Amino acid sequence: MALWLRMLFSCLVDADFLDTEAFMDGEKTAIRAGHRDVGSLLADFDKYMAMISQDAANTPVNAIRADILRQCRDKAGLTPGMFSLTVPTGGGKTLSGMAFALRHAVRHQKQRIIYVIPYTSIIEQTAGIFREIFGDNVVEHHANLDPEKEDARSRLATENWDAPIVVTTNVQFFESLFAARTSRCRKLHNIVNSVVVLDEAQLLPPEFLQPIADVMNQLADHYGVTFVLSTATQPVLGSFQSFGMQAFRGLDKVREIMDDPDALYRALKRVEVSVPEDLTTPRDWVSLADELVKHPSVLCIVSRRDDARELHRLMPEGTLHLSALMCGEHRSKVIADIKQRLKRNEPVCVISTQLVEAGVDVDFPVVYRALAGLDSIAQAAGRCNREGRQNGLGRVVVFVPPKPAPPGLLRQAAQISVSLLSGNERDVLGRDLTRQFFEHLYVRAPSLDKHGIHDLLTRDAGSGEIQFRSAAEKFRLIDDSIYQTILVRYGDNETLLGRLEKEGPQRWLMRKLQRYTVNLPKRLFAQLESQGDVRQIWPGIYAQVGGKLYDKILGVVIDGNMAPDELVV
Repeated sequence: MALWLRMLFSCLVDADFLDTEAFMDGEKTAIRAGHRDVGSLLADFDKYMAMISQDAANTPVNAIRADILRQCRDKAGLTPGMFSLTVPTGGGKTLSGMAFALRHAVRHQKQRIIYVIPYTSIIEQTAGIFREIFGDNVVEHHANLDPEKEDARSRLATENWDAPIVVTTNVQFFESLFAARTSRCRKLHNIVNSVVVLDEAQLLPPEFLQPIADVMNQLADHYGVTFVLSTATQPVLGSFQSFGMQAFRGLDKVREIMDDPDALYRALKRVEVSVPEDLTTPRDWVSLADELVKHPSVLCIVSRRDDARELHRLMPEGTLHLSALMCGEHRSKVIADIKQRLKRNEPVCVISTQLVEAGVDVDFPVVYRALAGLDSIAQAAGRCNREGRQNGLGRVVVFVPPKPAPPGLLRQAAQISVSLLSGNERDVLGRDLTRQFFEHLYVRAPSLDKHGIHDLLTRDAGSGEIQFRSAAEKFRLIDDSIYQTILVRYGDNETLLGRLEKEGPQRWLMRKLQRYTVNLPKRLFAQLESQGDVRQIWPGIYAQVGGKLYDKILGVVIDGNMAPDELVV
């Protein structure tokens, strides 16, 4: 009932907004029109894929990608519902998933494709690919959107997702489905009768897994939504009952699109993963740095931001660094630089947190990964020998870092990996081991509905007393109450910051400045504010003071001790 009422509310709110707009500002109404239908976009996509296929080198990897694409096209006629697309990293999931979504939408008269991505750090890459194919029929709705990519029509379409292709984030998609504010709810009725692709589906947060599964089942069963769970490390989301836990109401009607995923993983094996025999004894950063410098090109991924900074300090000059202490504009430039160097076969060494793992299209001959969950190890392996161009297999080296992963989900995932890998000679990237990993992860989770969202939305439903506002307040995939956003000084944004301080927030200005934000735990923010490193330049908006806080390589540099939960990503 909660979802049904929210859907009705969405229809009413959007109709009210649009009717008022038509009366008050007819020009806006005219601008909204003009998006093409999904059927005409399918022809553009097929033309683009034919061009890609014609230009592709005749390699074993490209032959496998072509077969994955064929299978996605062949299965698009299946009855709407829940699907999984289980393809190893580098197998072309993004375009093959879109091929399935478009053909399925045309076959079953779906209105739009909604492509949902976990991290804003990778959303621009995917949206860029789609924009190259579909032009201005793609609408991005996320925090880091570059205003240069917006026009009047796309800005209006983010209000209610009335566009044929929407690219958004997990946060925007799922929080909207549990929202109570009119502006967030306005788009919900346009999710109806759509195809939703959940990219990197393994990153759905366990503490919200039950309400997420509940709303997905409702959308699939009663609102004409087809879901595609796309990932190389497919989570185990079926219903289960575990001793001492409330039964999990899972996704029990999921159909796999690939004919034989196991055969696909064997055929696309491009790396060999080495795991230390002793998974309890850590190694020091100095010896690791000495080992890394022996490789002309290498990527090393760690689980903590201070680990990335410490290891980077020990590396030679010219080593690149990636973490969420860098603003979006900074990260994008570094990732573009990495890709160009790799493309030119130039040596490049990168120290990164796990933000590089999910969907960032880089291809290193050697990758090192600090001990983590098997899903993270598999994603790291996807950045190694991605195109299969090396003679032989790429190298992925798992190591035990000096400090354990931060408390919580990351540490629990690492501990599960230790238990599964100790004395185990099976393929680290094998699907059976991945399945066991997720089974352990979900069973060991303290709760799959940490904040009691289900009870808030079903309690006294017969009398209509559903706790919409409380559920909306508690359903936060990212708890922004413990973070403070600051604007940093990077590149040539001084003029923008000056204009903000002088004239105040304007939509176009804040969208531009979004590219220069960093989220800091409030304890660290308070420390910086007391030191005079940040100040309020407009009510509620804080910016860096001077030039010392932000480093052109590392991003925000904070002296002093950080709590473990402040070090992730």
